[in-house]
Amino acid sequence: MAQITTGTWNLDPAHSDVDFVVRHAGISKVRGTFAAVEGVLVVAEDFNASSVEVTVDVASINTKNEGRDQHLRSGDFFDVEQFPTMTFRSTEVRGAAEEFTLVGELTLHGVTRTVELEAELGGQDVDPFGTTRVGFEAKGEISRKDFGLTWNAATEAGGVLVSDKVKLEIGAAFVLPEADAQA
Repeated sequence: MAQITTGTWNLDPAHSDVDFVVRHAGISKVRGTFAAVEGVLVVAEDFNASSVEVTVDVASINTKNEGRDQHLRSGDFFDVEQFPTMTFRSTEVRGAAEEFTLVGELTLHGVTRTVELEAELGGQDVDPFGTTRVGFEAKGEISRKDFGLTWNAATEAGGVLVSDKVKLEIGAAFVLPEADAQA
């Protein structure tokens, strides 16, 4: 079983990604990321008692198309004026550190739903600068409609422009504060 140093870890946004994939027009996929993210991981002696909390600035969305990003920030989708952040707070960890299910409350667009993410440990190490780091990857899927994100448009073939299902792909790196690393 992998060992992770217990304590409170801070998310390293420069080495973390909160990405999504959604089917576009039923024929291709659009990928996007949120650039501004912060969070805290608390690793307990009993790994299943560990927790994580992450906040995402929804306006930091980037799909490599500024027009689309502006539309996603509008009232048709995220409505960033009214709902500027998305949060995830874990409520349960099931499994061992190597591979586990992370259950939590995702709040998006003013709606909170339970989400399960399949996660795995990337590892823990000390980098060349003396910083203790740990990394995880997690994947899951949500329904846009569950969060009140219902905007859509019909295609000529009878499909819709934006699929309801959204795949989440998260790569998270956390750093242990120096005082904790020396303890």
